[in-house]
Formats: sequence, C-alpha cells, structure tokens
Amino acid sequence: MSKPTVGIFGLTGCAGDQLLILNCEDELLGLVELLDIRDFVMASSARDELAMLDVALVEGAVVTDRDEKKLRHVRERAKLLIAIGACAATGGIPGMAPELDRQVLFNDIYGDAVGSFELKAGRGRPLSDFVRVDGVLPGCPIEKHEFLAAIASLLQGNLPRLKEYPVCTECRLRENRCLLMHDNALCIGSVTRAGCAARCPSLGVPCIGCRGPAVDANFPSLQALLLSKGYEARDIHDKLGVFARLPEPAEAPCAD
Repeated sequence: MSKPTVGIFGLTGCAGDQLLILNCEDELLGLVELLDIRDFVMASSARDELAMLDVALVEGAVVTDRDEKKLRHVRERAKLLIAIGACAATGGIPGMAPELDRQVLFNDIYGDAVGSFELKAGRGRPLSDFVRVDGVLPGCPIEKHEFLAAIASLLQGNLPRLKEYPVCTECRLRENRCLLMHDNALCIGSVTRAGCAARCPSLGVPCIGCRGPAVDANFPSLQALLLSKGYEARDIHDKLGVFARLPEPAEAPCAD
C-alpha cells in the first residue's frame, strides 16, 4: 500500500511548529517510513510543488496577500488541511491589536524593505477565514505528543481529536495551587483548551491561553471574576484577546 502524501507549510509566523516537528528526533525515521513527505522546506530544499497531497499541515497566520495565495494553492492540492499552532488556528500573535495600522507597524520595523509586501487589512487572521480547515492542532507551539497522536489518527483515516475541557482541569489533576484564586494572578486556564498538562501553571506561571478557547468557555464569568479581583477591563480583554477573538471588554477602560 502506498504511503500517504504529506506537505508541511508555513505562512506568517515564527516557524516554531515546524521546528517542533523536526525536534521529534527519536520518531523522525519512523515518520519518514510511514509518510511520503513531498514538501517541507524547513527540512529539505527538495520540493514537489505540484503534487496532490493527502494531508497538508499549515502553520502561521494569513497576514499578506502572498499568504492567502499560498494557502489557497495548498488547499486546492490537499484532501485534508490541518491548521497547526495558534497563529493558524486563531490568528495568534499576528492577530493582536487589530486597531493598529499594519502598514505603519511594518514600516517602523522593516523600513523600506517592507515595500515588497502587500498586507491584508487588519490583523493576522486564521486559516479558517479563507479556506476550509479539516482539523486543528492548537498551541504555541503545538505539543509533540498531540502531533504524533494526530499522525497516528490520520494514518487510521481519522481526524485528530482534542481535549474539550479546560487547563484548570489538568491543574486539578496535578493538584496544583490555583494561581488565580490563591495568588490573584491573571490566569486564564479556566477558558483555555487543555492538552498541555498545565505546563505553565505547574511552574507557577499563569496560563496565557495559547491553546485557544476550551469548548463552552465562559468568558463573561471569568471577566466578571477578574474585575472583582481589581483588574482593569482593558487589561483583561487584552489578555483574553491574545489567542482568541473576543467582544469588547465588559467595561470601557478609564480615560487617562
């Protein structure tokens, strides 16, 4: 039986998810034996840009017209398209601060070198705003065990399955001290999809929501709780808005 053809692609982002795949060092040879990888520029300059793909794994947000064109071309080639990482799933870091002019930001950072880019209006956007996405691997970056489990599922003809409960559940299972309730930390694990084994809270670092929203995440309840703890509405909204699209804050921030 022929091996499934796979392509791994990157749009605007840090390429951390592709790097994590390469860091599956002990499993890489096994993956190569199971998959016919036709396009993975981080791993090899040899590319088959016209091959039809059984699965395309795409990381990064859509920020430029070039991103959109590349994404649509990949979608046309692939039977299944899996968004990998926070940028591809929700817009991620490129999706922050939609009120800021992207052209101004690019010019400030890159100067004249930005002239070759045609920016999309507004912030970076997830793949699902432009094409059909068949599955998602969340995280910033993705989790190694979830990636390997997803490949195993795809080889069996199934889409990857994700945990639906929040990071708070994983914290409880690990018997962690609650950073929100006991330390008054701005932790948003209660609305963030589990799957990371509560890595950050286990190290005393508040969850920042990099895995995107949990199923049935109750944002208004968490916003109300954080407001009662003395946090400013704008600070709450900005924290919740890094990896998820949210409505305007429950209360307008005070004018300076």
